[in-house]
Amino acid sequence: MFALASTSRTSLAQSTRRSAARSFASATRSGPSSSSLLTSSRASVARVALQQSPLNSSKMGQTRMSHGMGESTVPAPFPASPTPSRENPTSRSARSTPLYGPAAAAAGAQVRPDSDKVMQDIADYVHNYEIKSDVAYNTARLCLIDTIGCGLEGLRVSDECRALMEPIVPGTTVPNGTKVPGTPFQMDPVRGAFAIGTQIRWLDFNEFVSFFSASFRFSSLTLPSFPCSCSSLFILLRRGTGWLAAEWGHPSDNLGAILAVADYLSRSGEKLVVRDVLTAMIKAHEIQGCIALENSFNRVGLDHVILVKLASAAVVSEMLGLTRDQTVDVISQVFVDGQSLRTFRHAPNTGSRKSWSAGDACMRAVHLAYQVKRGQMGIPTVLTAKTWGFYDVLFKGNEFKFQRPYGSYIMENVLFKISFPAEFHAQTAAEAAHVLHKQLKDMGKSSDDIKHVQIRTQEAAIRIIDKSGPLHNFADRDHTIQYMVAVPLIFGRLTTEDYSDAVAADPRIDALREKMQCVEDKQFTADYHDPEKRFISNGLTVTLNDGTVLPEVHIDYPVGHKRRREEGTPLLEAKFERHVKPHFDGAHVEKILKLVSDQSSLEQMPVKDFTDLFVTKA
Repeated sequence: MFALASTSRTSLAQSTRRSAARSFASATRSGPSSSSLLTSSRASVARVALQQSPLNSSKMGQTRMSHGMGESTVPAPFPASPTPSRENPTSRSARSTPLYGPAAAAAGAQVRPDSDKVMQDIADYVHNYEIKSDVAYNTARLCLIDTIGCGLEGLRVSDECRALMEPIVPGTTVPNGTKVPGTPFQMDPVRGAFAIGTQIRWLDFNEFVSFFSASFRFSSLTLPSFPCSCSSLFILLRRGTGWLAAEWGHPSDNLGAILAVADYLSRSGEKLVVRDVLTAMIKAHEIQGCIALENSFNRVGLDHVILVKLASAAVVSEMLGLTRDQTVDVISQVFVDGQSLRTFRHAPNTGSRKSWSAGDACMRAVHLAYQVKRGQMGIPTVLTAKTWGFYDVLFKGNEFKFQRPYGSYIMENVLFKISFPAEFHAQTAAEAAHVLHKQLKDMGKSSDDIKHVQIRTQEAAIRIIDKSGPLHNFADRDHTIQYMVAVPLIFGRLTTEDYSDAVAADPRIDALREKMQCVEDKQFTADYHDPEKRFISNGLTVTLNDGTVLPEVHIDYPVGHKRRREEGTPLLEAKFERHVKPHFDGAHVEKILKLVSDQSSLEQMPVKDFTDLFVTKA
């Protein structure tokens, strides 16, 4: 029976090839005027031959793949053909000539190549690299509590943020599901990743990657009118003789995916502890930060959250127990996935999607990891494939560049944004405005007595946050240096509520903004790029209506900079306490503060117990 079936299939294949050959020859004899028919015939030959070829029909040439509700068969990989020599022009010509039907199969057109090295390197790092740096783990603890705190604050101040926390189907509770901090909700880890990732990014109070070397000027970039938000961390990225980060970003966004999956696994019986979360955070920071160093996604119109999706997918794959090769497959799915455009960060389309785009990336990362866990295959040359690959389609044909291997460098070198929920280039300006507010108060004067304010600043601030005219929403205000200086000059404070419509309606703010002038100080710009300084300088000079000129208040480093770390750490802890207090009673707040302050005890805490600390009642 088998021999008869095999003979029948062979005869069918031979007949098919003869028929295809006759069609091809007929089209060829028709002459140049039949070029379209020739092309059509070639395509038909290819389709028929590949569909009915013995290589495709024989059980020896099939690979069975499970797809959940059913199965399908796909051709098994053909034997690899010898790679033509790069020095042989004949080989190059032959390699570029299209092949059809059986000829394509014979030439190995469907060989499954090795996966792109970029993806393999990430998977090797995630699965094989051991983090041994105490500095990285200590910093990751601070990053963890600060990021959780920022999420809680986002929930407190924004109805819109709270509305996005709910399950898609109202009232749904998933057994052993992810618990979302600051809410009573328990959901699947995919939706949980969105909810957690959204709340921690909502207020733009976490970290930001955007340092450039002296040779990498802003004039080489197309900057958005309202760029990526700065948060509680600013990553310093060193490159030999200079500093360079070609892409903006917020690596703590990855906590949305990491915590969602870790909490779900912990509730499902796996013995995950907070140290596992810290390890995943360190590695996610490293993946996102190291790629951001040399590769600008914003220059091709892509949003930086592609790196959140990438880093989250990689570390979550390891947490889910996927193999190294499966992690490569997950990473490939990230690159073939549709990527987020930056449209919503640019005028006139600036809007609230910038507050949940990272949550969306976290959600996609977890979803793709689960797809591979359930048997889906990867795309080995998703980056390098000619015409169809990521590099050709979305990166203008350029390949990724790297300046350093993956380690724990990024987490070790974060700076904490502590004092104000403001874009990082304005941090020292806001601090200087607080100093001047006190001086005015001591003089018996107020902002009403101000005639002019000069803001001496760096090129980066002028390019990114120097704005005039109407400010339409929260996103506009927290990225305008004049607004972030005016509020503390008037009120002696700058909080998240100060970006609200209610506060912005105070006519004194816009009146004072109109009296301000930003000027670039070339030395400030040079110090900003100097790897030995890394200043983020601002200087404010206030002239009063009576002609009095107050001495300039000039600050180089914001609180939270590495050079002010000792000063900044207690303030960071106080910031976390402020963010926790509105959600819980005094006794529970004290319990939280005690538990998170001890590095060793916190690291050994089961993840589910950690998350339970921040869950609220319905």
